[in-house]
Amino acid sequence: MGSFSTPNSTLEDKQMKISENSLPNNWVSYRPEIKVLDCTIRDGGLMNNSQFSDEVVRGVYDACVGAGIDYMEIGYKNSDKIFSKDKYGCWRWSKEEDVRRVIGDNDTDLKISVMADAEKCEYKTDIIDSEQSPIDMIRVACYIHQIPLALEMVKDAHDKGYETCLNIMAASTLAEPELDAALELVAKCGSKAIYLVDSFGRFYSEEIQYFIRKYLGFAKPEGMEVGIHAHNNLQLGYSNTIEAIVQGTNFIDATMGGLGRGAGNCQMELLLGFLHNPKYKLRPVLECLQKHIEPLRSELGWGFDIPYMLTGLYNRHPRSAIEFNASDAKGDYTEFYDQIVEGL
Repeated sequence: MGSFSTPNSTLEDKQMKISENSLPNNWVSYRPEIKVLDCTIRDGGLMNNSQFSDEVVRGVYDACVGAGIDYMEIGYKNSDKIFSKDKYGCWRWSKEEDVRRVIGDNDTDLKISVMADAEKCEYKTDIIDSEQSPIDMIRVACYIHQIPLALEMVKDAHDKGYETCLNIMAASTLAEPELDAALELVAKCGSKAIYLVDSFGRFYSEEIQYFIRKYLGFAKPEGMEVGIHAHNNLQLGYSNTIEAIVQGTNFIDATMGGLGRGAGNCQMELLLGFLHNPKYKLRPVLECLQKHIEPLRSELGWGFDIPYMLTGLYNRHPRSAIEFNASDAKGDYTEFYDQIVEGL
């Protein structure tokens, strides 16, 4: 996970104070400031090269509207110079004409989000002025060395009229000084939220506590929120999301049926039940699961799996497990374990 040390007392006190003030004082009530973001199509697109049918995308959209979900991340804003149209579906680029073809101009309370990866998006040209787009928010995703570019992308999106969030990926691999320096910069960028992203599904609850308090310590004084995006390699995606909420996180990612890369994500159907907010309705999500998501499970094969578990335990990117499961050695768990351990 990189170096992990106790923060200095001043920063720790600030984080603790923010966290304690953010805790709900009545478990029967709810925090109205929490925003739920559905990333089924965006994250799930990593399992099928974003080749969802219009019917499935529309089904997820209708469920988000009916369930009262705050944001739907409909796909990526990535470059067609990097991602070939022969291999990827239209949600890898989320062009305005494709978004409108499926959801129209979105005359609802649901906001539409897309993810723009640093170094994979021609953001100056591919992201047009918000007045010409049905998209409301750009989520910029970056690794630690891409922070300067990510900040430029955030500013560009703001100048074009969009809301933004910034996701720092692979947090479990970062050394403490690097992360502190990154958070100090990011906290001043004016985004709605900084996301803690457990890209490898590696974190346990104690680590979620620690990092959410750290993120809040930087974000809250600058008027920003903190978000959580959890993967499920160790079957902790939902519980880690709940722990992040308890610590004061107000931007929450989840997917229908947990559909997402590899082991998948926090399940939307579990999350909405936990939140107790009467604005969120479970039935539209269940209908979407029944009609659109569960029929894809046998084809896409997301969810708990031993190779994904091993990549989580040993803090490795799940791409190796995905490749292994597509090989002739699939099912030979000890072979994959030996590969992982030999690479340590």
